Amino acid sequence: MSRALYTAATGMIAQQMNVDNIANNLANVNTTGYKKSKMEFQDLLYQQFRLAGATQAEGAQVPVELQIGYGTRPVATQRIFSQGTIVPTGNPLDVSIDGDGFFQISLPDGTTAYTRDGALKVSSDGSVVTSDGYSLEPQITLPPDATDINISSNGEVSIKLPGDADFQTVGQLELARFINPAGLKSVGRNLMLETAASGNPIVGAPDEQGFGKLSQRFLELSNVEVVDEMVSMIVAQRAYEINSKAIQTSEEMLANANSLKR
Repeated sequence: MSRALYTAATGMIAQQMNVDNIANNLANVNTTGYKKSKMEFQDLLYQQFRLAGATQAEGAQVPVELQIGYGTRPVATQRIFSQGTIVPTGNPLDVSIDGDGFFQISLPDGTTAYTRDGALKVSSDGSVVTSDGYSLEPQITLPPDATDINISSNGEVSIKLPGDADFQTVGQLELARFINPAGLKSVGRNLMLETAASGNPIVGAPDEQGFGKLSQRFLELSNVEVVDEMVSMIVAQRAYEINSKAIQTSEEMLANANSLKR
């Protein structure tokens, strides 16, 4: 009976983590460039009572095994990098990525981070930065007297100065992509870091060699689908309830066994 208690407990723990993950997805439904994650599970060890293929005393071969499992455990939160909805904003410094790739961000400690959040800003010295003030890589600086800015689909940044009829190129946006983007480490602030699992970054110009193209005055929203997450939450809740019911049933069976008299 005690086996069922511990097995059901692993199910409750796993479903609690599943609900926590779903709640995080829902909390970030309006986060620019956020990519939802999905909890993955594995079964645990099994106790073997009879092996398949074993020979019985009569010489017959056992066609199937007899075994009891010991529950489940969460093993991964798989991040899903499907395209989020791209919406217009009218802001010339808002840039979305349609396709594969990440913006490269230079952190204060010299580390390069990666993001899909293209809500860019201009600092006091004219540098193009994130909402937290981190500079893009490669760094782009806009002159203070620029009257207009244009960012092409291939990442070329150009500005128009007073009295000029034509745009002047001042920089080039570059994107990075990974052979396994799900291996990136999320560190908050819409940033991810390279890991051994993600592989080394492949850097290139947007709209070339498999990289996504840029769209100025647009932002990519989260790829979280509220209806899907609510359905997943209901399923997780029911699984949690049925595991708690298994614990209750096992406890009642133990109580019945303990109440037996000779």
